[in-house]
Formats: sequence, C-alpha cells, structure tokens
Amino acid sequence: MRVGLTGGIATGKSTVSAYLKQQDIPVIDADLVARQVIEPTGLAYPEVKAAFPTAFIDGQLVRSKLGDIIFHDNEKRLLLNKLMHPKIRQQMLELADQYEQSGHSLIVFDIPLLLEGDWKQLVDQVVVVYCNASLQKERLMERNQLSAEEAQARIDSQLDIEQKKRLADHVLWNEGKHEALYQQIDTWLKSVQDKQRNL
Repeated sequence: MRVGLTGGIATGKSTVSAYLKQQDIPVIDADLVARQVIEPTGLAYPEVKAAFPTAFIDGQLVRSKLGDIIFHDNEKRLLLNKLMHPKIRQQMLELADQYEQSGHSLIVFDIPLLLEGDWKQLVDQVVVVYCNASLQKERLMERNQLSAEEAQARIDSQLDIEQKKRLADHVLWNEGKHEALYQQIDTWLKSVQDKQRNL
C-alpha cells in the first residue's frame, strides 16, 4: 500500500514523518528527491543545466541563482517544474519499488504539495496532518520568526488546510501534545495493517 502524507505548512507533517521512520516505515520525501534529481548524477540534471545554464557554476547548481530566475518569471518556473516533476516522480516510484521488493508492505510518500499537484494518482490513500488555521499561523510565525503578514502569505500560497482536510482519506489532528498525535498514528497504522491482512 502506498500512502500520500501531506498537510499545510507548520501543521506537523515532519513530526509525523519522523515518527513513521522510527516505526521502520519507509518514508520517501519529495523535497529530498527534488534536491537529489538536480545533483550532477541526478535524473533531471542534464535538462535543467541545458535550460538554465546561468544557474550553474563549475557544474554545480547554485540554488539562489535558480531561485532568482524563476521567482521573477512564471514561464521559467513552469518550465523548471515540467523538467523536474517527471524525474522526481520516476525516482520516487523506483524507491517505492525497491522498498516493496525488500519486503515492506506500506510505503509513505511525504509530498507537501500532494493535493496542489497531480500526485494523487500515485497513492492508494491520502493522509492529511491538520491543525486549525490560527494555530498553523501561530506555529509558523514562531518557527520561522515571521511577521503575521509574512506567515499568512506563505499559508495562502498553498491550498487551504480546510480544503485539504475535506480531500483526505484520513486526518491526523495535531492541535495538542505530540503524544496525542502519536496515538492517532498508531491507531491509523493498525487499521492499515488490519486492512492489508484482510486483502
């Protein structure tokens, strides 16, 4: 079974990911894979280097330079996504196949923009880590030392957390202590394992 794990910025997705890894459940992190595919040996490296040569110095990508290019040019940002996304997807699916071949029956894809993009078809179930919008904003301001306006702008760049909650197959509520969140994860894992046994 392949599960897509997502949430809003600062809702606690990383906490859930870390806990799942402790339970020996493979978690494939889309952000990490996105960085790997543009390393010199990565799947997207040749195409990205050809399309954005000024973002590379001595063969190495300079992220700030690439950021400057795509931040001010929507067409270039779309081009980068077009080059990167198929390679990210390819690498994530290859990793999932390897984990399944080595005996894992549950694979988690940690994808921040799972519901904003076209990633949903990769997974059998979508799990959303949820907290209400005011708590989300408070946590983000504290974590990243942002003003209320800066935090709100980052939150607004993603799909609304209430909408994500509605699109989820399962919701993990993260509005209290970590222990309460861990209990919910354990209950969800047990339900997944029971379901797999009955297949």
